[in-house]
Amino acid sequence: IFSLDATASRQSTWDVATKLQTEMFLSTQELGGLNVQLCYFRGFGDFYSSSWQSNADELLRTMSGIRCEAGATQIERVLRHSIQENERKKIKCIVYIGDAMEENLDILAQLAGQLGLLSIPVFMFQERNDAVAKEAFIEISRLSKGAYSQFDAASIDQLKELLKAVAIFAAGGLKALQKFSDKSEKPVKLLEQQLRS
Repeated sequence: IFSLDATASRQSTWDVATKLQTEMFLSTQELGGLNVQLCYFRGFGDFYSSSWQSNADELLRTMSGIRCEAGATQIERVLRHSIQENERKKIKCIVYIGDAMEENLDILAQLAGQLGLLSIPVFMFQERNDAVAKEAFIEISRLSKGAYSQFDAASIDQLKELLKAVAIFAAGGLKALQKFSDKSEKPVKLLEQQLRS
């Protein structure tokens, strides 16, 4: 599941996120591809989840039509939705990109722990450096046995490599990620170390 905060604070980087998501698909083709469900939230309780797609063009069309709207975060909804989806079809991992957290951390921690028990790691990628979001994102990734990383507008290339790494992990498992990590920069190596620990 590829999930995004589409609230107003993220409008400036939305086009970049769209391009990165496409590259995430392309990086897994030699491993047999990837089925992805796009989820996002925005506005007053607006939550969207696509059908499962293996076609990058289709998801790119969906993402390019989205406009960010002011509203509160709905990370809890993303995590609950993922647990429900896993009952229908096994999920390998969840990617989340956001910059804020305005929810009850205890509830998010409980859901992250459930995902950890289901062997569904959550990869939390934080834009900018909000301290409250950082604490929550690290805790969600730890409890789900996933990984956390931070980025900003100056480190978009880093996020691109991290998303490729997650896609490779989802398509080929830890061994495929280790092989990719051997040829990658420090952030990817740190991601792999978090997963192994």
